[in-house]
Amino acid sequence: MPYYQTTLTLPPYPRGIHIITSQIDAAIDRLLPTSAHTGLVHLFLQHTSASLAINENADPDVRLDTEDWLNKVAPADQPGYRHTLEGSDDLPAHFKSMMLGVSLTAPLVNGGLGLGTWQGIYLCEHRNHAGSRKLVITVSC
Repeated sequence: MPYYQTTLTLPPYPRGIHIITSQIDAAIDRLLPTSAHTGLVHLFLQHTSASLAINENADPDVRLDTEDWLNKVAPADQPGYRHTLEGSDDLPAHFKSMMLGVSLTAPLVNGGLGLGTWQGIYLCEHRNHAGSRKLVITVSC
């Protein structure tokens, strides 16, 4: 079974939930030979203060409500936090990343991501002023 791999550098995003499906699709298109149709796509975000998720791709309120919920679960500026050298949003960003995770697996169907009609891949940016993010894309087919 052949493996193909690339690293996608995502531009800096503001804090929030962002759909990055089209960037991943484009990277897979550049990566795979035209003969690759069926397999698995693995995504791994090389960061500890952002995360990946698959969810609703149509209504932006889902992303806004998700961000609001995450901020309630892991709020910034808590007096009991010890890890504050990188800012008051850093430790909550680590908590959120641990909850949601930094990797996803999706099927490769007809040479592209086999997501459902209403599914999109989210970059969940948990920092107020994050830089670019690296996403390792591995396809086995």
